[in-house]
Formats: sequence, structure tokens, C-alpha cells
Amino acid sequence: MKTFIINKNDSGQRLDKFIAKSVKNLPKNLMYKYIRLKRIKINGKRCEISIRLNVGDEIQLYINDEFFETPKDNSFMSVSPNIDVIYEDENIILVDKPSGLVVHEDADNSIDTLINRIKRYLYDKKEYDPNNELSFTPALCNRLDRNTSGIVICAKNAESLRVLNEKIKNRELHKYYLCVCLGIIDKKQDTLKNYLFKDEKSKTVHIENTKKPCNKQILTKYKVLKEKNNLSLIEIDLLTGRTHQIRAHMAYIGHPLLGDGKYGINKVNRKYLVTAQALCAYRLAFDFKTNAGILEYLNSKSFEAKEPWFVRKFF
Repeated sequence: MKTFIINKNDSGQRLDKFIAKSVKNLPKNLMYKYIRLKRIKINGKRCEISIRLNVGDEIQLYINDEFFETPKDNSFMSVSPNIDVIYEDENIILVDKPSGLVVHEDADNSIDTLINRIKRYLYDKKEYDPNNELSFTPALCNRLDRNTSGIVICAKNAESLRVLNEKIKNRELHKYYLCVCLGIIDKKQDTLKNYLFKDEKSKTVHIENTKKPCNKQILTKYKVLKEKNNLSLIEIDLLTGRTHQIRAHMAYIGHPLLGDGKYGINKVNRKYLVTAQALCAYRLAFDFKTNAGILEYLNSKSFEAKEPWFVRKFF
């Protein structure tokens, strides 16, 4: 028998969600069976799968020890804590991700990821230790492509993660990007509206004019800031956040990003000696329309990353 005592980071979850995270070796069908058979209890009493956990609840699991033999993932300890912190408090941390670093492990299975660097950074500050957590780990709230630089949000606790995910879903966080596009754009500002289809086989996306069952609407608002040497510096307000949206959408209107090897023009990229897309998530603004709980103090605040390399180089 094993007992878990619910702490603040674990509270508010459904029982089945908590067990799936904290007892990863236990198959779901067995978990549901054991709950029915009262081999999993809360505070010594029979419980339902969907019950929400509260701080101080004791979960008793009368199951075989073999299901608890999953070691904690400490792989982050082998990476550097080297991150560029834009803002940090007890609930969140905003990091300026460099181009070339992945946010999570990808097909290359690289341990050196942004989230692992953040975990190591927080571990060294004694703000995170996987051995003291039952189900929570610091988590990223947004993603950037490997070769896109800029602001990534990380939640330090479960309540902040819940609030941020809700605010992003409700578009109460505004993400602004800087990019360099090829050519001079006729309309100096516009909101592009099309539909995006993601091709899982080729790992690319396609932009279409009409709505189909397999595609999703995208909205990309842009404004030309500067023009020089047949290049345009663009600010983009990302109204929807689809895979490769900015890169594919600007290419669709005939102005691909400089350095983009997937949607751009490689011979032009070689001319300018650029090997990664000139794209940076440079500004983040909190614009809460509803109560944000423990993060209410962030409302109306905005944060910027340092000036990206391509602004200095080309403008």
C-alpha cells in the first residue's frame, strides 16, 4: 500500500488525471477497476474517478509495488542552466529562447531543450525538485520552432499553468513577432484571413482560400515597420496560433521570410548568408478580460525580448 498526500500543485485535478501522472506504470483499465473495487481510496473512503482533489487529501493505493517502480526523470540535471530571463516571479518565468534551441525533446531526442534548461535553473535556485513533486513539473505555455527566437512562457506551479492556458485559449495574451520578409509589400498593413492544412507526413502546412473539413482558419495581422535593400521588417500580431502560421502565410502572399528553408527561397537566403528564419517572438502583452486569480497582477503588463539579430544586421 502507498499513500500520497495532495499538495497545492496537485490540488484541483481529477483523481484519474492525478494517478495517470503519478503512477505511470498503472494501466488505465486497471486504475478504473481498482477505483471500483475500493483498492484506491481518498481519506479512507470510496471515491469516484471524477472527484476533484483538495490540499491535504490522502490517497491510499492498495496495489502491487511494481506499479510504483518508475524512477523520477532527472535528465535535466545533465544540461546547462544557461537561460536568458526576461522576467521572473514566484509564479512564472519569461525566457528569451535563442534560435537553434528546441523547446521540448524532438525526433533527435536531444536532452538539451529549453524546458530542461529551465528545470535545471529552477533546481539550482531550490525552487523545483522532482523528488518533492507528485505530478507537477514546470511547464511551457507556448512553443516556438527550433529556429525561431523570442519569448517563451513557463509556469512554475499548477495554478499558474491553468490560468495561463485559459488566457491563451481566450486570446487574453497578445503575442507580437518581428520578421524580415523578402520584397516590398504593397499594403503596408493588413489582416490576412485564410485556412491552414497541416500535412503530418511532410511536416509542412498549406494555405488555402476556402474552408474545408481538414483545414482551420488563420488570422495574421501585420504592419510594415521598415524597408531596405528589397527587404521588409514586419511586426505581426498573431491572432491565431497555428503550426508555421507566420512563415506559411507570408509566403502565401508572395513575401516569404528571409532565411526560411521550408517556405522561403533558398537562393535568396544564400545571397544574404542567412541559414535560419528571421523571426522573433519579441513582445508579450497581458490583456486579461476576466479574473486571472493569482496572476491578476500581470494584467496590462508587457515584456520585450532583446532586439533580434536580423534588425541589427539588415536595418
